[in-house]
Amino acid sequence: MTRTVLILLGIIALVALAIAGIGDAGQASLVWLGYRIDTSASAAIIIVGIMAFCAVSFWNVALWLSRSPQRAERARARARRKQGDETLTRGFLAVANGDGAEARRQAAKALDVCDNVPVVRILTAMAAEQSGDDVATRTAYSAMLNVPELKLAGLKGLMHLAKGQGEKTEAVRLATEAYNQSKPAMWAFETLFEARLEAGEWAEALDLIDGALNRKLISPIFSERAKASLMAASAARLETSDDAQMRDQALDYAQRAAKLQPAFTPAAIIAARLLNKAKKVGRAEDVLEAAWGAQPHPAIWLTYRDLVSSETPKERARRLQGLIDRNKNHRESRMLQLERALLAGSKPDITAAMAALADDATEDKLTKRVSGLMSRGAQGLGDLEAARTWVAQAALASGEPEWSDIDAEGNAFAYSASDWSDLILTFARNAALAHPRYERGEKGLPEVPDLSSRYVPSMPFIKAARKTTGGKINPIPQPDDPGDYDTAITGQNLDVIAVPQVKTARPRRTSPRTKK
Repeated sequence: MTRTVLILLGIIALVALAIAGIGDAGQASLVWLGYRIDTSASAAIIIVGIMAFCAVSFWNVALWLSRSPQRAERARARARRKQGDETLTRGFLAVANGDGAEARRQAAKALDVCDNVPVVRILTAMAAEQSGDDVATRTAYSAMLNVPELKLAGLKGLMHLAKGQGEKTEAVRLATEAYNQSKPAMWAFETLFEARLEAGEWAEALDLIDGALNRKLISPIFSERAKASLMAASAARLETSDDAQMRDQALDYAQRAAKLQPAFTPAAIIAARLLNKAKKVGRAEDVLEAAWGAQPHPAIWLTYRDLVSSETPKERARRLQGLIDRNKNHRESRMLQLERALLAGSKPDITAAMAALADDATEDKLTKRVSGLMSRGAQGLGDLEAARTWVAQAALASGEPEWSDIDAEGNAFAYSASDWSDLILTFARNAALAHPRYERGEKGLPEVPDLSSRYVPSMPFIKAARKTTGGKINPIPQPDDPGDYDTAITGQNLDVIAVPQVKTARPRRTSPRTKK
């Protein structure tokens, strides 16, 4: 209204100024009901403008009065909406603060003052859940199922309630119903995926991954990691089967997994073991070398080492160098370089390898495994005092999670189905290995060697020496003494090695001569 008045006044002012500028604009006469009014044209224009202004003002006042009921209704609606918003805010704050009673009070109030029914139902369910009333919680979430936009939220709430009450079957049923909706939620997939893993249903989990990828619930990289770990778990289950066809299936799974994700070490280990049993040592070496290049792991070089048993220490050292070259700058390669030097028995190489590990042997980075390896290096150099010092430092050092993947018998990734579930989930989500044995604090392969002065022969090396020398054993300049790890090759127990007893020659008795 104010704007209209200002426009009219502006027009009148412009016309008046125009007439004033012209000079004599002439006369204007008005005859009405027998009366005659004569005036100047400028005055007539001003009078007409004033009358128009009054007419417009009267019309706007009339409209304003006629719309008063609507304005009052809108004001009441705004006040109600503001009250409802404040009630919802206080209710959700009470839920966040853990005050279930206050949350339920605000939720009941919101039913009367708030017109946003979906939000009120969500607050009602959350308040009941916060207060610990399972019956009210189930009722509130069940009521959401009748509202299309709240159905997924209702199914999620009921699923969490079922899981909290230990009803796993019901939780899976609800997650399945949510997953089968036209627009499924990520939580439904995660619930089903975890349920498949917990049940050890690797094949069903693989089908679920394919379906989720097609529906664009998961990313391609998540799909690849999940598939690789699931196929490795399937290979681990079938690896020890008596059925040759099952073992072939295990080999296929392991090879596909290792190719899909070379950084998933268990897949490479299982594939190498099965290829070695199939007399395909070269392919086994290729798989392990690719895995070492992607992500070095101590189980890789131990498996790589044991692929060939009939070789001398120096031959084995040369073969291990090929593995080191795949990832020279990694910490595991530096440690393997010292292992290789100890096998070769070269003191200059041992010294150089120990120097390369100096940064990994500092106080803040020192582990039991590094301490044990440095102790063996000192033994290889003949410095028993330094070797004992490293063993003493190992008592205060921490273990390595990766080393825990090898059990006390030297078996890598010999895990149960529940452990494999952790491996699969962790690798699929974070591209990292879980270490269940380390988390449980279980002992694995010894990390620190015994400071023993006994010579322990390695039979595979002796047999190899016999082959190359026609049955005669040439003297070996440096004995093969890689410490406790040698038991993994020979199968011997260092504490029960029989020491051959040497029979001492008895003095020969002479009969006394008789004098003639």
